[in-house]
Amino acid sequence: MTTHPLNTHLLMFNKNPVYIPTGFTAEKVPENLDAVVIGSGIGGLGVAAILAKAGKRVLVLEQHSRAGGCTHTFSDKGFEFDVGIHYIGELQEHRSLRVLADQLTDGQLQWAPLDNPYDVLVLGSPDSRREYPIYSGERRFTDELKKRFPDESAAIDRFTQLAQVVGHDVRFLAILKMIPKLAAKFLIGTGLLKVISPFFRMAPRSLAEVMEELTANKELQATFSYIFGTYGVIPKNASFSLHALLISHYLEGAWYPQGGSSEIAFHLIPVIEKAGGAVLTRAPVRQILVNEAKKAYGVSVQKGDGEVQVYAPIVISDAGIFNTYEQLLPKEIQTMPPIQQQLSMMTHGQGGLSIFVGLKGTKEELGLKACNHWLYPDSNIDEL
Repeated sequence: MTTHPLNTHLLMFNKNPVYIPTGFTAEKVPENLDAVVIGSGIGGLGVAAILAKAGKRVLVLEQHSRAGGCTHTFSDKGFEFDVGIHYIGELQEHRSLRVLADQLTDGQLQWAPLDNPYDVLVLGSPDSRREYPIYSGERRFTDELKKRFPDESAAIDRFTQLAQVVGHDVRFLAILKMIPKLAAKFLIGTGLLKVISPFFRMAPRSLAEVMEELTANKELQATFSYIFGTYGVIPKNASFSLHALLISHYLEGAWYPQGGSSEIAFHLIPVIEKAGGAVLTRAPVRQILVNEAKKAYGVSVQKGDGEVQVYAPIVISDAGIFNTYEQLLPKEIQTMPPIQQQLSMMTHGQGGLSIFVGLKGTKEELGLKACNHWLYPDSNIDEL
């Protein structure tokens, strides 16, 4: 084991290096913080790295013993398992997401493309299974589906076109957050936003509703909808715009971080530290500190039987809206109408259970491909 600057350890386990950030103590909190981030999932580490690149000193606080959230891996019986990352799209050279990833990791994070097909949908029982491989590349995506659904060419073309137009139009979501508030309210209140933006026009419509309009073929509907498990909302409740965003995201293929998903946190943490910040684990935040002007000015962290207060002019929560609003904010802030209004708009997603299986042998010996299999007993996904 070698020691990394700022007391972060570099642990060599098997062939993959893993950062083990140090546990929280008051002495390890950097001075003159510009921001505190609650939670070290990819949202927390990502925003901290962006601020660090802008020269800001950021402290990331993580209640777990390891940083990284869904980029964690764990080892058992000689196998290393990935708990959260299946694949990521739009990582071709010079694409904006790839440029962002390279910038935030100083170009150290490497990516391996999945095979083509990158997904295989399996419908039916073991004795009557039907396989529908999902290929990358717009032309091949549609051509391969048409081979399996030769009477549905028009529906396949329309779905692909709609997914691309709506998915690429997500830029309006970012624009809406950057323009003056009055302008945003005007666009929303007048309905003009839905006129100029396919993303917002299709957002209120469910995935199941749009599928019913495109085709009556239940197997094709399931093929269009199968990937809903990635975001955890069943088709009858899922926004078509969200689904279209995901389809367009993977249309040109999928990638996986070389060395496993822990490499993501491994290469983000030094960027935060280099700017004078820190990522500290075993740091359960108990409350966001709010002054009389209702402005956050720090957090309270549990340490043993007591608490340590950490101060910063900016507090960013990556703990999720329910944890943040219902647990971390002071009681008098939780009951404010704007907070309750936002909470009333939200519901929890579907839960899941992960089972990890280790297989002995090389991928060649086992006949394994770098792709994902989605298995459904039948094509009625909503009822399932």
